[in-house]
Amino acid sequence: MNHDASHGVYGEPGHDPRRTGGPADPDGLDAHIAGLPYGVMAPEILPGVPEAAVPTAPTAPQAHDVAVPFTEPETETEPEAERLRGVPAHVGNRPPSYPPHPLGRPSVRDSDLFAPFSPVVLLDGAQIGRLTVRAASVRGDSHNWEGSCRQDAMAVTRIGPPEAELLLLAVADGVGSALYSHVGSYQFSRLTAVYLDREAENIHAALCARDGEELRVLATKAVAGAAAELRSAWARTAQHQPRPYADQDYATTLHVLLVPTDARIRDRVLFSVGDGGLFVLRDGRWEQGDPEGGEDLLDTRTEALPHAYRSVKATVLRTAPGEVLLLGTDGITNPLTQKDPEFARHLAGAWGGPEVPSLSDFLWQAQTRAKSYDDDRTVICVWEEQG
Repeated sequence: MNHDASHGVYGEPGHDPRRTGGPADPDGLDAHIAGLPYGVMAPEILPGVPEAAVPTAPTAPQAHDVAVPFTEPETETEPEAERLRGVPAHVGNRPPSYPPHPLGRPSVRDSDLFAPFSPVVLLDGAQIGRLTVRAASVRGDSHNWEGSCRQDAMAVTRIGPPEAELLLLAVADGVGSALYSHVGSYQFSRLTAVYLDREAENIHAALCARDGEELRVLATKAVAGAAAELRSAWARTAQHQPRPYADQDYATTLHVLLVPTDARIRDRVLFSVGDGGLFVLRDGRWEQGDPEGGEDLLDTRTEALPHAYRSVKATVLRTAPGEVLLLGTDGITNPLTQKDPEFARHLAGAWGGPEVPSLSDFLWQAQTRAKSYDDDRTVICVWEEQG
C-alpha cells in the first residue's frame, strides 16, 4: 500500500475470548500459545538491521514526459522470433504518468538488510492434479519511481498429508507507512503456512463439513502462533537497535486461500486479515461473492498483522471446474472494482480463455496498467481443468 491512509485505523476489533480461545489482552499472547512449538523460525529474520533511511522521493513525472503509446500486437504473419511484448498494455485513453519499468532500488548502505535484496518481480506457478496456478508479485509504478522496495509478498505451496492435502496460496500487502512492512509481509505469508500445516487435517475435516466457525478458530490459532513467533524474533532484533520494537513497523495484511487437491471436494476456504481478497471469474465476469452463501470474498477492513491476529475472517465458498479464482492484494482488487470496467474486461479476456497462460504471458498480463493505480500488485490465479 503506497499511501499512509490505506490503513487509517491500525488496530483490532473487540474480542470475545470465548469464541477464539485466545487471551483478552494482546500482551498475553506469548503465554496463550506457550505450548506451541517454536522450532520453526523464519530464516530470513536478519540480525543487525540498521535504522532505515527514508529516501526523498523524486517529484512525480508529468504524463507528457513519459507517455508511451500502446503498441498493437504484431500480426500472426510475423516470424515468432521477432515478436516482442514491449511495454505492458494499459487501459484508458492515456498511459499512467510513471515510467513502465523499474528505476532505482534501495542500497545496502542506506536501508535495512532485507530491502536491497528484494526482487522487483516474483513469478511462480504449479500444476497439481487438475489445478494449475500462476502467480506474480510486481513492484508498483510509484515504488519503481521512488526506488523503494516491493512491500507485497506471496506464497504458493502444499500443506497437509496426502489424504488431507491442501493447496495453499497466500498474498500479503505491507502497509505503506510501516518501516519494515516488506519484512512483515514476507515472513507472515510463509510462517503462517507452517502453522496452518500443523492444523491441516483439522482444517480439511472442517472444510468438508462446511464448518465456518471451526475454520475461523483454527485459522486464528495458526495466525496467532505465527504472530507470537515473529514478534518475539523482531523484539530480540530491536534490542540491538536504536529504535524499540513496535507492531506497526511490520504491519501487513494477509489473505490465504486453501484448495483441496482432491477434485471430489468442491469447497474452498479463504482466510483474511485486512483489505484485498478473492474474485471468481464466472461466465466472463469477475464476481466477488459466493453464489451459495452470499458472503463477500473481498475484505475492506483496515486491520493489519501482527496486532490484529484475532481478526481472521474465514469464508467458505464452492466453485466449479472451469471457473478461475483470483487471489490478490488491493493493487489488483481495487482496479478490478473501479467504475470503468475496462480493466476487468481486459483481464477476463486474458485469463478466461480455454488455455492457461504461460508464466511469462501471465506476468505480462498481470502488469496491465491503469492510471491512478500505482501500488504494488500481487495476483495468484487458479484454473481447474474440467473433467
